[in-house]
Amino acid sequence: MPYAKLSEYVERLTNPQRSDTFVKQLRNAVREGDIDAADLPERFELPKEFKRRGSEDSYRKTARDMVIEVTPAVEEWFANVNREMASGRRGAAPKPTLENIQAGVVDFKALAEETRRKMGASFDKGQALGKSRAKQSKPAPKRASKK
Repeated sequence: MPYAKLSEYVERLTNPQRSDTFVKQLRNAVREGDIDAADLPERFELPKEFKRRGSEDSYRKTARDMVIEVTPAVEEWFANVNREMASGRRGAAPKPTLENIQAGVVDFKALAEETRRKMGASFDKGQALGKSRAKQSKPAPKRASKK
């Protein structure tokens, strides 16, 4: 039976910035019994660079290495996970910046229609609020005080 290390699989990833996610997914697959693997005492450095908040420096994390039994099912699992992670984050819509609008990444007409709808709703809400305040009962007339 051929065996491979987790660090070797991490080196084969097409998107090294997602290596921490890959390690988590592999550990989940081992826990669920989909993949046969065993922990090794050594550690390896993940290729992902993490940035510290409020600072320019970056650092890397380490992970415990594992030995994995290489089977066609494991290779297929790796290919699927690698393909999913290479496509980038899912569902993140591009921000409506001038550059994205000029590049055609964001649909300007749809953005303008949404803005028009929001402004109309805000205007209508203000008009309704003004009307409801005008309808409220007028303050009671002041009584003449006894002297």
